[in-house]
Amino acid sequence: MGKVILDWKTAENFITDAFVGVGVPREDAKICTDVLLESDRRGIESHGCNRFKPIYIDRINDGIQNPVTNFEIVKETETTAVVDGHDGMGQVIGYKSMKMAIEKAKKYGMGMVVVRNSCHYGIAGYYPTMACKEGCIGITGTNARPSVAPTFGVEGMFGTNPLTIGIPTDEEFDFLIDCATSITQNGKIEYYARIGEDVHPGTVIGLDGEPVSGDSGEALKKIRNGTAALTTLGGIGEALGGYKGYGYAMVVELLSAILQDGIYGKALDGKDENGNKAPYHLGHFFIAIDTNHFLGEELCRKKAGEIIRSVRNSKKAPGAEKIFSAGEKEWLVWQQRKDSGVPINESVQAEMSKVRDEQKLDYVFPWEK
Repeated sequence: MGKVILDWKTAENFITDAFVGVGVPREDAKICTDVLLESDRRGIESHGCNRFKPIYIDRINDGIQNPVTNFEIVKETETTAVVDGHDGMGQVIGYKSMKMAIEKAKKYGMGMVVVRNSCHYGIAGYYPTMACKEGCIGITGTNARPSVAPTFGVEGMFGTNPLTIGIPTDEEFDFLIDCATSITQNGKIEYYARIGEDVHPGTVIGLDGEPVSGDSGEALKKIRNGTAALTTLGGIGEALGGYKGYGYAMVVELLSAILQDGIYGKALDGKDENGNKAPYHLGHFFIAIDTNHFLGEELCRKKAGEIIRSVRNSKKAPGAEKIFSAGEKEWLVWQQRKDSGVPINESVQAEMSKVRDEQKLDYVFPWEK
């Protein structure tokens, strides 16, 4: 059957209703849905509808994630805040935290909010994009379940830990670098397993120190049971700079735990002392820098545009079509998809139909016609 296009309105309504069906307040459900679909709008299918049921719906049903978010401000100053999310919806926690950081930046020039006891907050790029729309530079990061090995190690000690930065430009898209500090992330391996694509060479390391190859589903099982781990940017060892990815991953791990007294490393594996499922207790950080407290948003956007265009217009490699800027490919995907919808693969089609049936929602999906 392959992929089927689901129009954006139906996708939005169904996912929102499904979140409400498991106890998420409707206004919060709308935020969760928007973050989720933003990933599909940008063509990052590993973090969109692909994760709707297994990462969010199932965790709520399993009792390890709270559908109603208790957003507690533990400490606050003019430019900073510490938030405890009490294992609520990560997207709601992320949205409110970045909004708070932006409000502080608008008043004082810079704002930073750190979070403990949160859950997976979706596509990291959503939050710096919020800042860019308000004329701010936005930065975020999050720790995650331990699945990445340090340089010269083979054990998953920290998460894929994205370091994500958005900078306003005068182009149709802002500069946005949103990527893990590992070569690939768990969501990508999950996605490859769903579509039957083998694990990419060098992205996973076994306990013997050798690359893991072959079936992505098997590689994912090994990562989950601790007999394999993802590799940092730069790959295995130091020859291609694996220590750089390791260092940046640790920056994110530290900023996701030390300022808010959060959980880190092995304690983020989602299991209790008896091996049963437990909340993940993730940490995040959000930074907003208001360009108008420097030389102004207009100048910032113009100068940022000049810089990225100068790089894009440099000499291309033989056979290369063009040089891209971070955020450009995702914007191009949105131009292609905005009038159609989100492509849904067969396994996600089955999951969405199952959620619909369990909640007795009144939807007929295109793959059923």
